[in-house]
Amino acid sequence: MKRSFVYLLASHRNGTLYCGVTSNLIHRVWQHRTGEASAFTAEYGVHQLVWFEEHGDVVDAIRRETQIKRWRRAWKLKLIEDFNSQWRDLYDDLLPGAERIYTKPPKVEPGRMTRPRFAPTDPFLQSFDERQ
Repeated sequence: MKRSFVYLLASHRNGTLYCGVTSNLIHRVWQHRTGEASAFTAEYGVHQLVWFEEHGDVVDAIRRETQIKRWRRAWKLKLIEDFNSQWRDLYDDLLPGAERIYTKPPKVEPGRMTRPRFAPTDPFLQSFDERQ
């Protein structure tokens, strides 16, 4: 079975939240940061990965995402606080060594952001996904 992730993005501490599900967390967060994933996250600047959870089955991940989306905001904030009390952006923690060249996007319109040096579809980066 392919791994799946449920994740929460935030604009800043206690800011706007976005919940999603994906099978490739690094690639999906990169898409959010470049404005390719969601008009909502692009419009509201929701780019910080503050919480994620891994599932072995995509059906379980979708079920969990649906559950979290129905939660009250206070419950989501508690989930983040318990997992990441400093509200650090966890994206860099996902990238081993050399891939940390993915930089945080500048505070400009999503369509005008500078692209990272490696695209998430680059074979170099995909080799790390295959190892896990």
